[in-house]
Amino acid sequence: MSPDEITQLRAARYNATVTYIDRVHSDLMILRVKPDSPRPAYKGGQYCSLGLGYWEPRVDGCQTEILSDDDHRRIVKRAYSVSNSIETTPGELRNLSTDDWVEFYIVLVRENPDGRIPALTPRLFAMQEGSRLNMLERFTGHYTLDPVNDDDTVVFLGTGTGEAPHNAMLLELLRRGHNGRILHACCVRYTRDLGYFDIHRRLEIKYSNYTYVPLTTRESVGHRKVYIQDLITGGEFDSLLDPANTHVYLCGNPRMIGVPTKDKETGMRVFPQPPGVIEILEARGFAADNAAVKFHGNIHFEEYW
Repeated sequence: MSPDEITQLRAARYNATVTYIDRVHSDLMILRVKPDSPRPAYKGGQYCSLGLGYWEPRVDGCQTEILSDDDHRRIVKRAYSVSNSIETTPGELRNLSTDDWVEFYIVLVRENPDGRIPALTPRLFAMQEGSRLNMLERFTGHYTLDPVNDDDTVVFLGTGTGEAPHNAMLLELLRRGHNGRILHACCVRYTRDLGYFDIHRRLEIKYSNYTYVPLTTRESVGHRKVYIQDLITGGEFDSLLDPANTHVYLCGNPRMIGVPTKDKETGMRVFPQPPGVIEILEARGFAADNAAVKFHGNIHFEEYW
């Protein structure tokens, strides 16, 4: 494609600008995007989509992509939960009404084990501040704090960039002066994958009802080498996991969440194995949301993958 044609496609298809990039490391970044129109209001936990044209460059070291001429003129889009850095400066909470951008927490997918060619993130990681892209100017999703009362305990359990919606919800809780306990556990492979670590440690000091638990699975330096399921079954969270007044939010790896399916023959719910958090908590009296029958429990989940 010619440079002029690419310029025309960008002008026609893009409606937002990258205003900030924090490259946590080569495969992880915090991205802020400012839409051309006034930013719509959204709730912590909701999501919208980002998109880039196939004509955009990709970073090196990713699965090989073969495109037709028609492919080059299309846009690839993906939904991302809205994240938040929570503070404007250390110790001062953000005021969303004064921000005109939206923050996202994105990991680079270099290769998919199922053979699908990663199309969007290799292009997102090739962007610079000032780059243009497409952003759906509508936020949606029911993974929000709507069912939480002021004195309830709130437990956020996430893996990797699945902590993004929990950051946005945490800001919402802190700004409204939530009285109940708040626990935020995030499980990653390596310490370097904890992109918001310093912020959460500061928040722990300032807010006595907030606890941050960073977990790693491939190293034990500085953090515990353990999975979220093991932490629950080990009893460490028992004092917080009272189904009478606790809401648990799960986002990230489907194996951690463990959403049950319905057996076609018996109609019974079948849990994946090994057990995920939903099965473990339901054995303790919790109940997961079930959109199919419009049931709202105290386990809320967002499968990030």
